[in-house]
Amino acid sequence: MLANVFFIFGVLASYGTVLTLPGIAGIVLTIGMAVDANVIIFERIKEELSEGKSLINAITDGFKHSYSSIIDANVTTLLTAIVLAYFGLGPIKGFAVVLIIGILCTLFTAVLITRLILEYWTVTKGKDIKFSTNFSKGLFKNINIDFLSKRKMFYGISVGIILLGTISFFTRGFELGVDFKGGYSYNVAFNTDGDVDPQEIRTALASTFGSEPIVKAVDSKNTYNITTSYLINDNSENVQDRVAEKLFEGIKPLAESGLEIEKFKQYDSSGTRITSFSKVGATIAEDIKTSSIYATFFSILLIFIYILIRFSKWQYSLGSVAGLIHDILILLSVFTLLHGFMPFTMEIDQAFIAALLTVLGYSMNDTVIVFDRIRENLNTYSNRNRKDVINKALNTTLSRTLITSATTILVIFILLIFGGSSIKGFAFALFIGIIIGTYSSIFVATPIMYDFSKKDDDLKPVAKDTKAKVTSA
Repeated sequence: MLANVFFIFGVLASYGTVLTLPGIAGIVLTIGMAVDANVIIFERIKEELSEGKSLINAITDGFKHSYSSIIDANVTTLLTAIVLAYFGLGPIKGFAVVLIIGILCTLFTAVLITRLILEYWTVTKGKDIKFSTNFSKGLFKNINIDFLSKRKMFYGISVGIILLGTISFFTRGFELGVDFKGGYSYNVAFNTDGDVDPQEIRTALASTFGSEPIVKAVDSKNTYNITTSYLINDNSENVQDRVAEKLFEGIKPLAESGLEIEKFKQYDSSGTRITSFSKVGATIAEDIKTSSIYATFFSILLIFIYILIRFSKWQYSLGSVAGLIHDILILLSVFTLLHGFMPFTMEIDQAFIAALLTVLGYSMNDTVIVFDRIRENLNTYSNRNRKDVINKALNTTLSRTLITSATTILVIFILLIFGGSSIKGFAFALFIGIIIGTYSSIFVATPIMYDFSKKDDDLKPVAKDTKAKVTSA
């Protein structure tokens, strides 16, 4: 993991990349996929050990049997990232470029460096290594859940949330950010001895503007860019003066004593002042919207084709695409239902787009891992009932799914609790999205693949024992 992060930042630094929130989202997804790749390998080694193989043979076979899942998961995400880099603008393009670099570094470190470390420790040094503790040795081993029998209930839950979100969309709409509805942007230089806390600026202006503005530090000391959508739909002649007055009202308690509004509005003043001003148009929203539609369409199409080629059945492709569309609709539904009720803003802005793309990449990775095990089991247990074989695949990958989701959610939860207010909406989108992505791979993508393949003779193995029960790995 350390080597992976080192390589990623090394490549980004060599290109002189400016790391923004979407770029950080790409790194978050990369780290999640890197954790996932290692978990896949270690879980597979545990399976090989449980079959009585020696440690060295188990490590060799564990890596060998993990390659297909890891490569499929990373290639699907890589194809999506390439499409996003080609069609994307602004945050989407930045996210895609970082993700492409991250995926290539992840494949190198997870497949090569991890194996070198394990083989050095076991073969060269001749030392032992454990892949489980007394507590975790039997964890998830004897699970036998009939996931597919419960699929209609989960279909209903998903459809219900989407219907509520649709109703909320037409009645309440979304809380659109400045990127999508425009706003006023000011650079304000503070003439104070100490450093000004940007969170203090946000809190002070939230009471005057009615909502927290976007506050970012710029190159000059104690100079901040403040962007607000306050009165953006007001077309009266003096609207800019009214916005500046509200800005002054919020800034005044943080500035030097005796500051007057006329001095505050003079660019060449020596005190706390506005150094530049511009009105942000919502045209960027149209550009991002158009590029997002193209990028999403071609990404889904490319994923459909790749899954079709790798798995030889369109049902797998349909399940993958259905899972992605499900994740988008659920996350949008949550944001339209909850905005205004949370203690932080839930804006649809560039940060939300970055979070959404991260969730889709994570969900696609999760789904492909499950599908790869289903394909393997269908070939291995060709004499069993197809439903039981798919349930077995879901049960045997459940530990990997929960471990990866838990580690990712834990990091995001810490970000949600301790992060600044400006990124809480972003962290919340990731938090809900990872849960949704994990849910959809088990309860949406796989069941849809199963339902649409009921009459597919090529997919259905010869069922000699139709009453066969699911057994653990």
